[in-house]
Amino acid sequence: MRLFLGNLLLAFVWSLMIAEFSVASLIMGFAFGFLLLWLFQPLVGGSSYFGKVRQIVRFSLFLAKEIVRANLHVAWHVITPSSFFKPGIIAVPLEPQTDFEATLLANILTLTPGSFSVDISTDRRVLYVHVMDVENAERTRWELKEQYETPLLEILRS
Repeated sequence: MRLFLGNLLLAFVWSLMIAEFSVASLIMGFAFGFLLLWLFQPLVGGSSYFGKVRQIVRFSLFLAKEIVRANLHVAWHVITPSSFFKPGIIAVPLEPQTDFEATLLANILTLTPGSFSVDISTDRRVLYVHVMDVENAERTRWELKEQYETPLLEILRS
């Protein structure tokens, strides 16, 4: 957490130095700050921060790819009148989660076209997801857990 706050401070200083306070300058400053902290890692001490950032970038790229893929899949179903798909609601068992983890997972699943979170059980152990095309409920359930829940919990925990 200390390195993350330091990285934010470096991003803010970068924006002040170039006299442009915008989202783009903050992102560039964050990237330069990350590189600087990574280069001086022996001086600032070992940390899991650099691994976490890699996990977040990897998950973000995966999510962007899935959003594009799902958009193309939905568009294909819209423009092909003879396409037959099988919508359904599947129950996805969840690891014990905090309210924040469950909400973030539900929102990420809703973000990808073709699926959205319908409800979550009161004990946060089951998430009900409407999927546009369910050919194999077990496989879909496994994909949601392995591709979304597991990496998200690895990022949020430890």
